[in-house]
Amino acid sequence: MDSISIIAVVSIITAGLTTGIGCMFPALSEGKALATALTSIAQQPDAAPTITRTLFVGLAMIESTAIYCFVVSMILIFANPFWNFIIK
Repeated sequence: MDSISIIAVVSIITAGLTTGIGCMFPALSEGKALATALTSIAQQPDAAPTITRTLFVGLAMIESTAIYCFVVSMILIFANPFWNFIIK
């Protein structure tokens, strides 16, 4: 197996792991955040606007983690910087 094939295999495996882990943990975190927010709103209905606003900011930050993992996996597959180093 030559070095180009090794880089391709490692890049694909790493991209798959990055996408899998990057989707699984943010999804679990979003579910936990939403459940906690709904529990808090049920206990204190007067604080609903504040809890909702904080929830949306937190969900956006969690979702950005998943998007970063997706971007890293796409870079590894389509624009891997190691290709140019090996091809030269």
